[in-house]
Amino acid sequence: MPLAIFDLDNTLLGGDSDHAWGEFVVAQNIVDAAIYQERNDQFFNDYLAGRLDIEVYLNFCLQMLAEHPEEQLDTWHQQFMKEVIDPIMLPRAIELIEQHRQAGDTLMIITATNRFVTGPIAARLGIDILLATECERIDGRYTGKTTDIPCFREGKVTRLERWLGENDESLDGACFYSDSYNDLPLLGMVDRPVAVDPDEKLRAHAKDRGWEIISLRD
Repeated sequence: MPLAIFDLDNTLLGGDSDHAWGEFVVAQNIVDAAIYQERNDQFFNDYLAGRLDIEVYLNFCLQMLAEHPEEQLDTWHQQFMKEVIDPIMLPRAIELIEQHRQAGDTLMIITATNRFVTGPIAARLGIDILLATECERIDGRYTGKTTDIPCFREGKVTRLERWLGENDESLDGACFYSDSYNDLPLLGMVDRPVAVDPDEKLRAHAKDRGWEIISLRD
């Protein structure tokens, strides 16, 4: 079955779950608000500008996972889902997922955001295959480090190509939906690249190449 591949943040969601998690932990006084908020916003702006140092960012955002028991983190994430993620779920995105499901396509989310944040979101959307930046866990506790290649920019291509090989799948007939210029390496590989509410750079690139441009916002 053809692959229907979706970016998550600002594509299937009406916001960025990674940045939103940072805002959530600030609001809940889980971290030093003044320091964390400023750095979280700067990393987000770097991402939007296409200059994010992914390794530096991951060292920053994963550290707080290592500072708390997994049970507490899961409790906070349940609250995060209810208060932050549920309100930015896009009905038209859910309809699009269902269209591909009904067509028999293989559904996949591929995201730079870490699995701790995105795993429950993918489950809520009913998508079982998730390629995300991985968080190291030892003896039931996060270490604050990553494992594997971060699922970002060319890393998405590397991770997807490995998954294709391991699962005897191909990109024949595949589509990829994304909002971000950072995803150009993968958008350029699929038969049907779709720019979803794209940033300015991706919109211009998509127009130049005749790619489909859609909106999932109301």
